[in-house]
Amino acid sequence: MTQLEIAREGRISPAMEAAAANEGVPAEQVRQGIADGTVVLPANRNHRSLRPTAIGAGLRIKVNANIGTSAVDPSGEQAMARLRAALEAGADAVMDLSTAGDLDEIRRQVIAASRVPVGTVPIYGASVEAQARGGVTAMTEDDLFDVIRKHAEDGVDFITVHCGVTQETSKLALDGGRITGVVSRGGAFTICWMRDHGRENPLYARFDDLLGICREHDVTLSLGDGLRAGCLADGSDRAQFAETAVLGELVLRAREAGVQAMVEGPGHLPLDQVVANVVMEKRLCHGAPFYQLGPLVTDIAPGYDHIVGAIGGALAGMAGTDFLCYLTPAEHLGLPTAEEVREGVIAARIAAHAADIVRLGPRARAWDDKMARARAGLDWEGQFRLAIDPERARSRHQPGGEEGATCSMCGPYCVFALLGKSTASRS
Repeated sequence: MTQLEIAREGRISPAMEAAAANEGVPAEQVRQGIADGTVVLPANRNHRSLRPTAIGAGLRIKVNANIGTSAVDPSGEQAMARLRAALEAGADAVMDLSTAGDLDEIRRQVIAASRVPVGTVPIYGASVEAQARGGVTAMTEDDLFDVIRKHAEDGVDFITVHCGVTQETSKLALDGGRITGVVSRGGAFTICWMRDHGRENPLYARFDDLLGICREHDVTLSLGDGLRAGCLADGSDRAQFAETAVLGELVLRAREAGVQAMVEGPGHLPLDQVVANVVMEKRLCHGAPFYQLGPLVTDIAPGYDHIVGAIGGALAGMAGTDFLCYLTPAEHLGLPTAEEVREGVIAARIAAHAADIVRLGPRARAWDDKMARARAGLDWEGQFRLAIDPERARSRHQPGGEEGATCSMCGPYCVFALLGKSTASRS
């Protein structure tokens, strides 16, 4: 049985218990959210090292880190280094987006080494295999479903599938006057296949077959935004919302089949459209957990897109987004290094926590209050321990004042030194 089917029977599984304990909430809250479809618990029964993590309403916003290889850097060793960096920085999930090297071996190593949920985009692997036979469109429907089944059997916890990229919705993106057209790699693969074969997207046409594989292994569907905007000018257009409407219909079909589903959202959006997009997704997709890349709220900051994504992510999270996909300083420029992966995870975690302070209240704010007391008490070790990145905080600290009690910014004129440490004891 899947976690959704167990939850609907009113039972609490060990995975739900573990996820609730990790979250600090009653297990019944997690069970009810899964039963309602507003929470997902990606937990493939074949992922032996998994520490179950729940994503959705009433829970802490989770952060995903994309890792993997490319044709320019096919090294599985480097992919594992990115995985280690993501986990050490506190990522709640990772996605292996490898498109070069031994894809099966890399994926299996990532799953074995990851204690957090692992996601993949199966059409990447199917397209890479087809490329060796003459091109992406050499892929057959059975090739794609065989790869999906292989990922499920290996222990992948969630898969991105671009089921909403149909013949009808893709025309809106291609003929609607967009500046950047289609920027999703999976979406582009799907459109190329439909054009060449003159048939509907198999992930949409054979959605029941997809559900059968996912139900067998309890793989959570991450319904991908293959027609997302690639720049601010293309945000919130007909193509984007038409795809979202299709995904909303598929959410209901997945739930009926006992398969968990979340929905992916747009990457590039002006600030004043972020909240409206979250509200629209929640309404069209029946409260399914929302998974967003960024969102990026300006297009002019290559090298700093982890900051741009954190700005958008904080606003999106406050509005109801449940799962943030990080961006790194290398976004739009190249494959990230392990250090850039770490920076991206930390930036996204800051955004997630800033939003959680609003949506979860004291449960999230307690961390900040502890930091405030440590600062007021000039407790430097406490501040380092409470920092979201203790290593960075410690390395940047410059002692100042008498015996280094203060920092070098104010030195002997530190307000806490001047006024005493009495504020540190206030509750």
